[in-house]
Amino acid sequence: MPIEMDRERFEALVDEALDAIPDELASRVHNLVVLVEDEPPEHEPADLLGLYDGVALTQRDSSTLMHLPDRVFVFRNPLLDMCSSEEELVEEVRITVVHEIAHHFGISDDRLHELGYA
Repeated sequence: MPIEMDRERFEALVDEALDAIPDELASRVHNLVVLVEDEPPEHEPADLLGLYDGVALTQRDSSTLMHLPDRVFVFRNPLLDMCSSEEELVEEVRITVVHEIAHHFGISDDRLHELGYA
C-alpha cells in the first residue's frame, strides 16, 4: 500500500540523499539543480521516479557554451506509490538521486543496473 508524506518532508528526504553523496563526488558536480515534481511530464511513463535533463560531463568539450543548469527531477508521487514504508521510501529516494546524478557524469543505465542503482 502506498504511503503518504507531505511535500516538505519528501523534499527533506531528497536533501538528505544529496547530503549523503561523498564530498569527492559532490565537488565534481557543476551547474546542476535538483528539483522535486509531483508527477513526471506527460510524455514520460507515469511510474518514472527520476529524470536527468542536461548534457553529461563526458559529452561536454571546449565548444560547449555556458548554458542553463542541468536538471535532475525527482518525482514524488510515483515514489510514494511504489513504497509501503518510510524506510523503503528513504532508500528509493537515495537510489533515484544517485542514479540521476550518475547520468550527469555520463554513467549509463546498464552500468547503474550493474551497480544496483536502477
